[in-house]
Amino acid sequence: MDSTTTAPAGPPVFHRVLLKLSGESFCRPGEGGISLEEVSRIARQAARVAARGVELAIVVGGGNILRGAQLSRGSDVIKEATAHYMGMTATVINGLALQDALEKEGCATRLLTTIRMDEVAEPFIRRRALSHLDQRRVVILATGTGSPFVTTDTAAALRGKELGAEVLLKATRVDGVYSADPERNAHAVLYEHLTYEQVLRDELKVMDMTAIGMCMENGLPILVFNFKKDGNIERAIAGEPIGTWVSNTPRPRPAPPSP
Repeated sequence: MDSTTTAPAGPPVFHRVLLKLSGESFCRPGEGGISLEEVSRIARQAARVAARGVELAIVVGGGNILRGAQLSRGSDVIKEATAHYMGMTATVINGLALQDALEKEGCATRLLTTIRMDEVAEPFIRRRALSHLDQRRVVILATGTGSPFVTTDTAAALRGKELGAEVLLKATRVDGVYSADPERNAHAVLYEHLTYEQVLRDELKVMDMTAIGMCMENGLPILVFNFKKDGNIERAIAGEPIGTWVSNTPRPRPAPPSP
């Protein structure tokens, strides 16, 4: 993991973004559960983005705790729909951890869920979420869409459009989208720019195909980048050429420095 810091990123080119964090973002590589070190690392980066005036919504996964699809596979004990609901509740645990870590960094936050849990979170209501963003609160979105058989990637695509995000930031542990798995193939090529059609045609591992199709239909760009490198979330919102830009339009570039 590269935690090397470099020069500060320039001013944001995006002003409202949706960050998709997988459950694996909350734990050390190859482990499960929640690592306080990893949660704090995410919170520090997100807090710096919010401090730049960027309106930030975060969709969290829950695979570090439980994956519903895997739990129900080959089982006649737990029904598939039940397993998916269990996976959705796992995202709330991650959301609560991230909320406290962000507030420790001085961020105002709200945790919203599509499954009512009034004692720990607000119900997701679009107008309420938009109001929180307008007031510069970091909005954490848990429980996906609230329906089984739908991934949190698809929830991120849906909420990104619904909340008016300019880009969907897909946080990963590698530098972007490759022609093959870079952890297994040293000759894998990193793509700088892909169209939605290329991703669908070549079945590239970006997000699930439903999420890609939804982003394509709504013209929501996706930036796949390595959030493990400290400062990369800031660089992403500043338009620096990191990661892989997935869109049928060019990647926004930072404004040239004043003379």
